[in-house]
Amino acid sequence: MPFLPAPPFDDFREKISCQLRPWQRSFQFWARTAEIYTGYKVFQARVSFVKDVKKQEEMWERQHEVAADKIYNMCYEMGGFFLKIAQIIGKPDLAPAAWVRRLVTLCDQAPPTPYEVVRIVVEKELGESISELFDQFDANPLGSASIAQVHRARLKGNINDVVVKVQHPGVQELMMTDIRNLQAFALYMQKTDIKFDLYSVTKEMEKQIAYEFDFTREAAAMDRIRHFLYENNKKSPVLVPRVMKDMVSRKVLVMDYIDGIPILRLGDEMAKRGVDPSGRIAAAAKQNILKSLATAYGQMILKSGFFHADPHPGNILICKGSEVALLDYGQVKDLPENLRLGYANLVLAMADNDPLRAIESYRELGIGTVSKCENEEDEMLKLAQTMFDTNLPPGVTMLQPFSEGSSIKKISVEAFPEELFSVLRTVHLLRGLSVGMGMNFSCAQQWRPIAEEALYLAGRLQAKDIKEKPQRHGWFRRTFRRR
Repeated sequence: MPFLPAPPFDDFREKISCQLRPWQRSFQFWARTAEIYTGYKVFQARVSFVKDVKKQEEMWERQHEVAADKIYNMCYEMGGFFLKIAQIIGKPDLAPAAWVRRLVTLCDQAPPTPYEVVRIVVEKELGESISELFDQFDANPLGSASIAQVHRARLKGNINDVVVKVQHPGVQELMMTDIRNLQAFALYMQKTDIKFDLYSVTKEMEKQIAYEFDFTREAAAMDRIRHFLYENNKKSPVLVPRVMKDMVSRKVLVMDYIDGIPILRLGDEMAKRGVDPSGRIAAAAKQNILKSLATAYGQMILKSGFFHADPHPGNILICKGSEVALLDYGQVKDLPENLRLGYANLVLAMADNDPLRAIESYRELGIGTVSKCENEEDEMLKLAQTMFDTNLPPGVTMLQPFSEGSSIKKISVEAFPEELFSVLRTVHLLRGLSVGMGMNFSCAQQWRPIAEEALYLAGRLQAKDIKEKPQRHGWFRRTFRRR
Protein backbone atom coordinates (compact mmCIF):
# COMPACT_ATOMS: atom_id res chain seq x y z
CA MET A 1 0.00 0.00 0.00
CA PRO A 2 1.59 3.33 -1.03
CA PHE A 3 2.07 6.12 1.47
CA LEU A 4 -0.53 8.87 1.48
CA PRO A 5 0.31 12.11 -0.28
CA ALA A 6 1.68 14.95 1.82
CA PRO A 7 -1.20 17.49 1.95
CA PRO A 8 -3.43 15.82 4.61
CA PHE A 9 -0.50 15.41 6.99
CA ASP A 10 0.76 18.93 6.28
CA ASP A 11 -2.69 20.36 6.99
CA PHE A 12 -2.87 18.47 10.28
CA ARG A 13 0.69 19.49 11.21
CA GLU A 14 -0.16 23.14 10.52
CA LYS A 15 -3.22 22.84 12.77
CA ILE A 16 -1.05 21.39 15.54
CA SER A 17 1.58 24.07 14.96
CA CYS A 18 -1.00 26.78 15.62
CA GLN A 19 -2.07 25.08 18.83
CA LEU A 20 1.51 24.86 20.01
CA ARG A 21 2.32 28.55 20.11
CA PRO A 22 3.18 28.94 23.79
CA TRP A 23 1.76 32.41 24.23
CA GLN A 24 -1.58 31.31 22.74
CA ARG A 25 -1.83 28.28 25.02
CA SER A 26 -0.79 30.34 28.04
CA PHE A 27 -3.30 33.07 27.29
CA GLN A 28 -6.11 30.52 26.91
CA PHE A 29 -5.15 28.79 30.14
CA TRP A 30 -4.97 31.93 32.29
CA ALA A 31 -8.08 33.52 30.80
CA ARG A 32 -10.21 30.41 31.33
CA THR A 33 -8.75 29.54 34.72
CA ALA A 34 -9.20 33.10 36.00
CA GLU A 35 -12.84 33.07 34.87
CA ILE A 36 -13.58 29.81 36.73
CA TYR A 37 -11.59 30.78 39.85
CA THR A 38 -13.00 34.29 40.21
CA GLY A 39 -16.48 32.93 39.50
CA TYR A 40 -16.21 30.74 42.59
CA LYS A 41 -14.71 33.52 44.70
CA VAL A 42 -17.51 35.93 43.83
CA PHE A 43 -20.09 33.20 44.42
CA GLN A 44 -18.62 32.37 47.86
CA ALA A 45 -19.09 35.99 48.91
CA ARG A 46 -22.66 36.06 47.54
CA VAL A 47 -23.80 32.77 49.09
CA SER A 48 -22.47 33.79 52.52
CA PHE A 49 -25.39 36.24 52.81
CA VAL A 50 -27.95 33.45 52.36
CA LYS A 51 -28.99 31.89 55.68
CA ASP A 52 -31.28 29.11 54.43
CA VAL A 53 -29.17 25.94 54.15
CA LYS A 54 -31.36 24.29 51.51
CA LYS A 55 -31.25 27.39 49.35
CA GLN A 56 -27.47 27.50 49.76
CA GLU A 57 -27.21 23.92 48.51
CA GLU A 58 -29.37 24.72 45.48
CA MET A 59 -27.22 27.76 44.70
CA TRP A 60 -24.02 25.69 45.02
CA GLU A 61 -25.41 23.05 42.65
CA ARG A 62 -26.17 25.70 40.00
CA GLN A 63 -22.71 27.22 40.44
CA HIS A 64 -21.07 23.80 40.05
CA GLU A 65 -23.05 23.16 36.86
CA VAL A 66 -21.93 26.47 35.37
CA ALA A 67 -18.32 25.77 36.33
CA ALA A 68 -18.54 22.18 35.05
CA ASP A 69 -19.45 23.37 31.56
CA LYS A 70 -16.53 25.81 31.56
CA ILE A 71 -14.06 23.20 32.82
CA TYR A 72 -15.31 20.63 30.31
CA ASN A 73 -15.01 23.07 27.39
CA MET A 74 -11.53 24.10 28.50
CA CYS A 75 -10.30 20.50 28.81
CA TYR A 76 -11.91 19.31 25.58
CA GLU A 77 -10.96 22.27 23.39
CA MET A 78 -7.41 22.68 24.68
CA GLY A 79 -6.79 18.93 24.90
CA GLY A 80 -3.30 17.83 25.84
CA PHE A 81 -2.52 17.86 29.53
CA PHE A 82 -5.97 19.20 30.46
CA LEU A 83 -7.52 15.85 29.55
CA LYS A 84 -5.41 14.33 32.32
CA ILE A 85 -6.49 17.09 34.70
CA ALA A 86 -10.11 16.15 33.91
CA GLN A 87 -9.34 12.53 34.83
CA ILE A 88 -7.76 13.58 38.16
CA ILE A 89 -10.43 15.99 39.38
CA GLY A 90 -13.52 14.33 37.89
CA LYS A 91 -13.92 11.79 40.70
CA PRO A 92 -17.15 11.28 42.68
CA ASP A 93 -15.38 11.28 46.07
CA LEU A 94 -13.65 14.61 45.48
CA ALA A 95 -15.38 16.76 42.87
CA PRO A 96 -18.96 18.07 42.89
CA ALA A 97 -21.44 15.75 41.17
CA ALA A 98 -21.98 18.26 38.34
CA TRP A 99 -18.25 18.16 37.55
CA VAL A 100 -18.14 14.37 37.58
CA ARG A 101 -21.10 14.06 35.20
CA ARG A 102 -19.37 16.30 32.66
CA LEU A 103 -15.72 15.31 33.05
CA VAL A 104 -16.07 11.53 33.27
CA THR A 105 -16.83 11.37 29.53
CA LEU A 106 -13.33 12.66 28.75
CA CYS A 107 -11.63 9.45 29.97
CA ASP A 108 -11.29 7.94 26.51
CA GLN A 109 -13.17 10.31 24.23
CA ALA A 110 -10.55 12.93 23.44
CA PRO A 111 -10.54 14.41 19.92
CA PRO A 112 -8.96 11.73 17.69
CA THR A 113 -6.14 12.13 15.19
CA PRO A 114 -7.44 11.53 11.61
CA TYR A 115 -6.89 8.02 10.28
CA GLU A 116 -4.78 9.30 7.37
CA VAL A 117 -2.29 10.72 9.87
CA VAL A 118 -2.40 7.57 12.01
CA ARG A 119 -1.52 5.47 8.98
CA ILE A 120 1.50 7.61 8.19
CA VAL A 121 2.76 7.42 11.77
CA VAL A 122 2.34 3.61 11.94
CA GLU A 123 4.06 3.02 8.61
CA LYS A 124 6.94 5.35 9.42
CA GLU A 125 7.51 3.89 12.89
CA LEU A 126 7.20 0.20 11.97
CA GLY A 127 8.86 0.44 8.56
CA GLU A 128 6.16 -1.30 6.51
CA SER A 129 2.80 -0.39 5.07
CA ILE A 130 -0.36 -1.17 7.03
CA SER A 131 -1.46 -3.69 4.37
CA GLU A 132 1.83 -5.58 4.78
CA LEU A 133 1.56 -5.66 8.58
CA PHE A 134 -2.17 -6.25 9.12
CA ASP A 135 -5.00 -8.20 7.55
CA GLN A 136 -7.43 -5.77 9.20
CA PHE A 137 -7.00 -2.31 10.70
CA ASP A 138 -10.05 -0.42 11.98
CA ALA A 139 -9.99 3.19 10.84
CA ASN A 140 -12.12 4.32 13.78
CA PRO A 141 -10.22 4.25 17.10
CA LEU A 142 -11.47 2.25 20.08
CA GLY A 143 -10.64 5.30 22.17
CA SER A 144 -8.60 8.47 22.09
CA ALA A 145 -6.84 9.94 25.13
CA SER A 146 -4.51 12.84 25.80
CA ILE A 147 -1.31 11.32 24.39
CA ALA A 148 -2.44 8.55 22.06
CA GLN A 149 -5.33 6.66 20.57
CA VAL A 150 -5.86 2.92 20.07
CA HIS A 151 -7.08 0.96 17.04
CA ARG A 152 -8.21 -2.65 16.81
CA ALA A 153 -6.39 -4.68 14.17
CA ARG A 154 -5.40 -8.21 13.14
CA LEU A 155 -1.84 -9.16 12.29
CA LYS A 156 -1.00 -10.83 8.98
CA GLY A 157 -1.72 -14.55 9.12
CA ASN A 158 -3.06 -14.41 12.68
CA ILE A 159 -6.51 -15.25 14.02
CA ASN A 160 -6.27 -13.12 17.18
CA ASP A 161 -6.88 -9.38 17.30
CA VAL A 162 -4.40 -6.85 18.61
CA VAL A 163 -4.51 -3.24 19.73
CA VAL A 164 -2.32 -0.63 18.04
CA LYS A 165 -1.51 2.40 20.19
CA VAL A 166 -0.47 5.46 18.18
CA GLN A 167 0.86 8.73 19.59
CA HIS A 168 -0.79 11.99 18.52
CA PRO A 169 1.71 14.04 16.46
CA GLY A 170 2.99 17.20 18.17
CA VAL A 171 1.38 16.41 21.52
CA GLN A 172 4.57 16.42 23.66
CA GLU A 173 5.44 20.08 23.20
CA LEU A 174 1.81 21.03 23.73
CA MET A 175 1.61 19.20 27.07
CA MET A 176 4.88 20.59 28.40
CA THR A 177 3.57 24.13 27.83
CA ASP A 178 0.40 23.24 29.74
CA ILE A 179 2.29 21.76 32.70
CA ARG A 180 4.44 24.88 33.16
CA ASN A 181 1.31 27.02 33.29
CA LEU A 182 -0.25 24.66 35.82
CA GLN A 183 2.88 24.84 37.98
CA ALA A 184 2.60 28.62 38.14
CA PHE A 185 -1.08 28.32 39.12
CA ALA A 186 -0.19 25.69 41.76
CA LEU A 187 2.31 28.09 43.36
CA TYR A 188 -0.38 30.78 43.52
CA MET A 189 -2.99 28.42 45.01
CA GLN A 190 -0.73 27.04 47.74
CA LYS A 191 0.11 30.59 48.84
CA THR A 192 -3.52 31.70 48.96
CA ASP A 193 -6.19 28.99 49.31
CA ILE A 194 -4.70 25.52 49.76
CA LYS A 195 -2.02 24.86 52.39
CA PHE A 196 -0.53 21.92 50.53
CA ASP A 197 2.70 21.52 48.56
CA LEU A 198 0.98 21.49 45.17
CA TYR A 199 4.09 22.60 43.30
CA SER A 200 5.96 19.37 44.16
CA VAL A 201 2.94 17.44 42.96
CA THR A 202 3.01 19.20 39.59
CA LYS A 203 6.77 18.64 39.29
CA GLU A 204 6.24 14.90 39.69
CA MET A 205 3.44 15.05 37.12
CA GLU A 206 5.85 16.72 34.70
CA LYS A 207 8.42 13.96 35.22
CA GLN A 208 5.90 11.14 34.84
CA ILE A 209 4.19 12.54 31.76
CA ALA A 210 7.53 13.06 30.02
CA TYR A 211 8.04 9.28 30.27
CA GLU A 212 4.72 8.59 28.54
CA PHE A 213 6.00 9.74 25.17
CA ASP A 214 8.34 6.73 24.87
CA PHE A 215 6.30 3.63 24.09
CA THR A 216 9.40 1.40 24.29
CA ARG A 217 9.54 2.31 27.98
CA GLU A 218 5.84 1.54 28.35
CA ALA A 219 6.29 -1.87 26.71
CA ALA A 220 9.12 -2.73 29.11
CA ALA A 221 6.98 -1.61 32.08
CA MET A 222 4.04 -3.70 30.90
CA ASP A 223 6.26 -6.77 30.57
CA ARG A 224 7.78 -6.22 34.02
CA ILE A 225 4.43 -5.81 35.80
CA ARG A 226 2.85 -8.70 33.88
CA HIS A 227 5.72 -10.98 34.86
CA PHE A 228 5.56 -9.87 38.53
CA LEU A 229 1.80 -10.38 38.92
CA TYR A 230 1.70 -13.66 37.02
CA GLU A 231 4.73 -15.08 38.89
CA ASN A 232 3.62 -14.00 42.39
CA ASN A 233 0.07 -15.36 42.22
CA LYS A 234 -1.52 -18.67 41.31
CA LYS A 235 -3.80 -16.49 39.21
CA SER A 236 -2.99 -12.85 38.50
CA PRO A 237 -5.54 -10.54 40.18
CA VAL A 238 -5.71 -8.49 36.95
CA LEU A 239 -5.14 -9.24 33.27
CA VAL A 240 -2.20 -7.44 31.67
CA PRO A 241 -1.86 -7.25 27.85
CA ARG A 242 1.06 -9.03 26.19
CA VAL A 243 3.35 -6.89 24.05
CA MET A 244 4.17 -7.85 20.46
CA LYS A 245 7.91 -7.44 20.95
CA ASP A 246 8.88 -6.80 17.33
CA MET A 247 6.19 -4.14 16.92
CA VAL A 248 7.22 -1.44 19.36
CA SER A 249 8.71 2.00 18.73
CA ARG A 250 8.72 5.32 20.56
CA LYS A 251 5.38 6.29 18.99
CA VAL A 252 3.66 2.98 18.17
CA LEU A 253 2.92 -0.01 20.43
CA VAL A 254 1.15 -3.23 19.42
CA MET A 255 -0.27 -5.51 22.12
CA ASP A 256 -2.92 -8.18 22.80
CA TYR A 257 -6.55 -7.19 22.40
CA ILE A 258 -8.51 -7.93 25.59
CA ASP A 259 -12.27 -8.17 25.20
CA GLY A 260 -14.13 -6.43 28.00
CA ILE A 261 -16.55 -3.72 29.06
CA PRO A 262 -15.26 -0.31 30.17
CA ILE A 263 -15.84 -0.07 33.90
CA LEU A 264 -17.93 3.08 33.45
CA ARG A 265 -20.48 1.03 31.46
CA LEU A 266 -20.69 -1.77 34.02
CA GLY A 267 -24.03 -0.64 35.49
CA ASP A 268 -25.64 -0.25 32.05
CA GLU A 269 -24.36 -3.67 30.97
CA MET A 270 -25.77 -5.30 34.11
CA ALA A 271 -29.16 -3.69 33.53
CA LYS A 272 -29.10 -4.84 29.89
CA ARG A 273 -28.55 -8.42 31.09
CA GLY A 274 -31.39 -8.23 33.58
CA VAL A 275 -29.20 -7.80 36.67
CA ASP A 276 -30.24 -5.11 39.15
CA PRO A 277 -27.18 -2.78 39.38
CA SER A 278 -28.06 -2.09 43.03
CA GLY A 279 -28.88 -5.68 43.93
CA ARG A 280 -26.91 -8.38 45.77
CA ILE A 281 -25.50 -10.06 42.64
CA ALA A 282 -24.20 -6.72 41.36
CA ALA A 283 -22.77 -5.87 44.78
CA ALA A 284 -20.86 -9.16 44.88
CA ALA A 285 -19.45 -8.57 41.39
CA LYS A 286 -18.38 -5.04 42.29
CA GLN A 287 -16.78 -6.30 45.49
CA ASN A 288 -14.76 -8.84 43.49
CA ILE A 289 -13.68 -6.17 41.02
CA LEU A 290 -12.47 -3.82 43.77
CA LYS A 291 -10.75 -6.69 45.59
CA SER A 292 -8.89 -7.67 42.40
CA LEU A 293 -7.75 -4.10 41.75
CA ALA A 294 -6.76 -3.50 45.37
CA THR A 295 -4.84 -6.78 45.56
CA ALA A 296 -2.92 -5.99 42.39
CA TYR A 297 -2.05 -2.49 43.56
CA GLY A 298 -1.14 -3.60 47.08
CA GLN A 299 1.29 -6.16 45.68
CA MET A 300 2.75 -3.75 43.13
CA ILE A 301 3.26 -0.84 45.53
CA LEU A 302 4.25 -2.65 48.73
CA LYS A 303 6.00 -5.81 47.49
CA SER A 304 7.59 -4.69 44.22
CA GLY A 305 7.64 -0.90 44.50
CA PHE A 306 7.11 -0.79 40.71
CA PHE A 307 3.49 -0.09 39.88
CA HIS A 308 0.94 1.05 37.31
CA ALA A 309 0.15 4.61 38.39
CA ASP A 310 -2.88 5.52 36.30
CA PRO A 311 -5.98 3.49 37.32
CA HIS A 312 -8.56 5.93 35.96
CA PRO A 313 -11.77 4.39 34.58
CA GLY A 314 -10.63 4.60 30.96
CA ASN A 315 -7.83 2.12 31.74
CA ILE A 316 -9.98 -0.58 33.35
CA LEU A 317 -11.99 -3.24 31.53
CA ILE A 318 -14.34 -5.80 33.10
CA CYS A 319 -14.15 -9.19 31.38
CA LYS A 320 -16.09 -12.44 31.74
CA GLY A 321 -16.51 -13.67 35.29
CA SER A 322 -15.82 -10.21 36.76
CA GLU A 323 -12.15 -10.48 35.73
CA VAL A 324 -10.40 -7.12 35.59
CA ALA A 325 -8.01 -6.00 32.86
CA LEU A 326 -5.61 -3.15 33.57
CA LEU A 327 -4.54 -1.19 30.49
CA ASP A 328 -2.12 1.64 29.61
CA TYR A 329 1.28 1.43 31.31
CA GLY A 330 2.54 4.84 30.21
CA GLN A 331 2.49 6.07 33.80
CA VAL A 332 4.42 3.74 36.09
CA LYS A 333 6.44 4.47 39.21
CA ASP A 334 9.47 2.77 40.74
CA LEU A 335 9.47 3.69 44.44
CA PRO A 336 12.81 3.85 46.25
CA GLU A 337 13.13 1.22 48.98
CA ASN A 338 12.86 3.73 51.83
CA LEU A 339 9.58 5.13 50.49
CA ARG A 340 8.14 1.68 49.81
CA LEU A 341 8.82 0.58 53.40
CA GLY A 342 7.82 3.96 54.84
CA TYR A 343 4.48 3.69 53.07
CA ALA A 344 4.06 0.10 54.34
CA ASN A 345 4.50 1.50 57.85
CA LEU A 346 1.87 4.17 57.14
CA VAL A 347 -0.54 1.50 55.88
CA LEU A 348 -0.30 -0.26 59.25
CA ALA A 349 -0.84 3.06 61.05
CA MET A 350 -4.02 3.73 59.05
CA ALA A 351 -5.32 0.17 59.41
CA ASP A 352 -4.77 0.27 63.21
CA ASN A 353 -5.89 3.89 63.71
CA ASP A 354 -2.47 4.50 65.27
CA PRO A 355 -1.69 8.27 65.25
CA LEU A 356 1.83 7.89 66.71
CA ARG A 357 2.81 5.44 64.00
CA ALA A 358 1.31 7.79 61.39
CA ILE A 359 3.45 10.68 62.68
CA GLU A 360 6.52 8.42 62.65
CA SER A 361 5.71 7.45 59.04
CA TYR A 362 5.38 11.12 57.99
CA ARG A 363 8.92 11.77 59.23
CA GLU A 364 10.25 8.66 57.48
CA LEU A 365 8.54 9.58 54.21
CA GLY A 366 9.70 13.19 54.33
CA ILE A 367 6.19 14.69 54.58
CA GLY A 368 6.63 18.05 56.32
CA THR A 369 3.64 19.31 58.33
CA VAL A 370 2.81 22.30 60.52
CA SER A 371 -0.02 21.84 63.00
CA LYS A 372 -2.67 24.49 63.67
CA CYS A 373 -4.82 22.59 66.15
CA GLU A 374 -4.87 21.20 69.68
CA ASN A 375 -5.67 17.55 68.92
CA GLU A 376 -2.68 17.26 66.59
CA GLU A 377 -2.21 13.49 66.80
CA ASP A 378 -5.81 12.68 65.81
CA GLU A 379 -5.74 15.18 62.95
CA MET A 380 -2.44 13.76 61.68
CA LEU A 381 -4.05 10.32 61.48
CA LYS A 382 -7.14 11.75 59.75
CA LEU A 383 -4.87 13.54 57.28
CA ALA A 384 -3.10 10.26 56.48
CA GLN A 385 -6.43 8.50 55.92
CA THR A 386 -7.71 11.37 53.79
CA MET A 387 -4.64 11.24 51.57
CA PHE A 388 -3.72 7.55 51.51
CA ASP A 389 -6.77 5.37 52.25
CA THR A 390 -9.86 4.70 50.14
CA ASN A 391 -12.28 4.49 53.07
CA LEU A 392 -14.91 7.18 53.62
CA PRO A 393 -16.56 7.94 56.98
CA PRO A 394 -20.17 6.67 57.41
CA GLY A 395 -22.68 8.77 55.46
CA VAL A 396 -19.96 10.71 53.60
CA THR A 397 -19.91 10.51 49.81
CA MET A 398 -17.46 13.33 49.08
CA LEU A 399 -14.40 14.13 51.18
CA GLN A 400 -14.08 17.88 50.45
CA PRO A 401 -10.46 17.84 51.69
CA PHE A 402 -10.07 21.59 51.32
CA SER A 403 -13.13 22.61 53.31
CA GLU A 404 -12.66 24.65 56.50
CA GLY A 405 -13.13 21.65 58.77
CA SER A 406 -10.77 19.34 56.90
CA SER A 407 -7.46 18.05 58.23
CA ILE A 408 -5.56 19.80 55.43
CA LYS A 409 -6.89 23.13 56.69
CA LYS A 410 -5.83 22.29 60.24
CA ILE A 411 -2.44 20.81 59.33
CA SER A 412 -0.46 22.45 56.54
CA VAL A 413 1.49 20.06 54.33
CA GLU A 414 4.50 22.23 53.52
CA ALA A 415 6.73 19.50 52.08
CA PHE A 416 5.51 16.52 50.09
CA PRO A 417 7.98 14.16 48.33
CA GLU A 418 7.43 14.29 44.59
CA GLU A 419 7.81 10.53 44.29
CA LEU A 420 4.85 9.92 46.62
CA PHE A 421 2.45 11.74 44.33
CA SER A 422 1.98 8.62 42.19
CA VAL A 423 0.91 6.66 45.29
CA LEU A 424 -1.41 9.49 46.36
CA ARG A 425 -2.98 9.73 42.91
CA THR A 426 -3.38 5.96 42.63
CA VAL A 427 -5.19 5.72 45.98
CA HIS A 428 -7.49 8.61 45.08
CA LEU A 429 -8.37 7.06 41.74
CA LEU A 430 -9.15 3.75 43.49
CA ARG A 431 -11.32 5.65 45.97
CA GLY A 432 -13.12 7.39 43.13
CA LEU A 433 -13.85 4.02 41.52
CA SER A 434 -15.20 2.56 44.76
CA VAL A 435 -17.43 5.58 45.44
CA GLY A 436 -18.64 5.58 41.83
CA MET A 437 -19.61 1.90 42.21
CA GLY A 438 -21.39 2.58 45.48
CA MET A 439 -18.90 0.51 47.47
CA ASN A 440 -16.92 1.76 50.48
CA PHE A 441 -13.79 -0.14 51.42
CA SER A 442 -10.42 0.51 53.04
CA CYS A 443 -7.35 -0.31 50.97
CA ALA A 444 -5.29 0.09 54.16
CA GLN A 445 -7.22 -2.77 55.77
CA GLN A 446 -6.88 -4.95 52.68
CA TRP A 447 -3.17 -4.13 52.29
CA ARG A 448 -2.31 -4.82 55.94
CA PRO A 449 -0.99 -8.41 55.31
CA ILE A 450 1.05 -7.22 52.32
CA ALA A 451 2.51 -4.32 54.35
CA GLU A 452 3.35 -6.69 57.20
CA GLU A 453 5.09 -9.02 54.76
CA ALA A 454 7.13 -6.17 53.28
CA LEU A 455 8.24 -4.92 56.70
CA TYR A 456 8.93 -8.43 58.03
CA LEU A 457 11.10 -9.40 55.05
CA ALA A 458 13.00 -6.11 55.43
CA GLY A 459 13.73 -6.97 59.07
CA ARG A 460 11.58 -4.12 60.39
CA LEU A 461 8.78 -6.23 61.87
CA GLN A 462 9.12 -9.26 64.09
CA ALA A 463 6.89 -12.32 63.87
CA LYS A 464 5.38 -11.60 67.28
CA ASP A 465 4.27 -8.14 66.08
CA ILE A 466 2.23 -9.48 63.14
CA LYS A 467 -1.35 -8.95 64.27
CA GLU A 468 -3.13 -11.07 61.67
CA LYS A 469 -3.19 -14.81 62.47
CA PRO A 470 -0.28 -16.59 60.75
CA GLN A 471 -2.53 -19.12 59.00
CA ARG A 472 -3.98 -16.27 56.97
CA HIS A 473 -0.54 -15.50 55.57
CA GLY A 474 0.67 -17.92 52.92
CA TRP A 475 3.98 -16.01 52.80
CA PHE A 476 4.34 -16.36 56.59
CA ARG A 477 3.99 -20.16 56.46
CA ARG A 478 6.35 -20.49 53.48
CA THR A 479 8.98 -18.30 55.12
CA PHE A 480 9.01 -20.24 58.39
CA ARG A 481 8.89 -23.60 56.61
CA ARG A 482 12.12 -22.65 54.80
CA ARG A 483 13.74 -21.85 58.16
